[in-house]
Amino acid sequence: MTRLLINIDHVATLRNARQGAHPDPTLAARECELAGADGIVFHLREDRRHITDRDVEQLKQGVQGKLDFELSMAPGIISICERIQPHLATLVPERREEITTECGLNVLSQEDDTRRAVDRLHAADISQVAIFMDPNPEQIVAARRVGADAVELHTGEFANARTPDAMHAQLKRLAEAASIARAEGLVVHAGHGLDYDNYPLFREHVPHVSEVSIGFAVIARSLFTGLRAAVADMRRLVQPIRE
Repeated sequence: MTRLLINIDHVATLRNARQGAHPDPTLAARECELAGADGIVFHLREDRRHITDRDVEQLKQGVQGKLDFELSMAPGIISICERIQPHLATLVPERREEITTECGLNVLSQEDDTRRAVDRLHAADISQVAIFMDPNPEQIVAARRVGADAVELHTGEFANARTPDAMHAQLKRLAEAASIARAEGLVVHAGHGLDYDNYPLFREHVPHVSEVSIGFAVIARSLFTGLRAAVADMRRLVQPIRE
């Protein structure tokens, strides 16, 4: 059964728009878990554009399920992750000018740096280290070489595809990448742009996915349904009841 983790970064974005205290990302995380989420994802960016250091401390204390700390390979951010010791640390690329993460980490171009980051996180007793990456077979094999436990497949190109042919071409890439990752002994996660409309197609075509990270679609829907209902609706898609 695929686990559902909810990314609560956009709750922090909304709070920071007024530079106040509300809405509280930790309270949002609690609501997500009460609605059935298996865990919570957050990205502590170097520019602190949404999640802050204080949020990280509170999420560590407040989250009952799996906690996924997304981070760049910046030494200072890795140090915070080492201290927090989340259940999962996911290495992602990061550019200041991007609105959201635009692509997977290029492990092939920085294997030594990535290996050092993975080794540091493992040495801090973080039980699972993942790398967010495009569905590229060579990158996936490189992720195994540097010691990662899991890969999070970047589903953005699938989510942004505008025609059925383009969507199925991306699904084929993702399915092949998931199978290669599984053969390499890596746990398969997925995320970026998945929503209520495209997730059923993704679920049907991409095997071996043990965990998905979904955020923006759920937070956007919650404006109309409430957060618990939005999470519950997504959970029913991710974990359908089998009769």
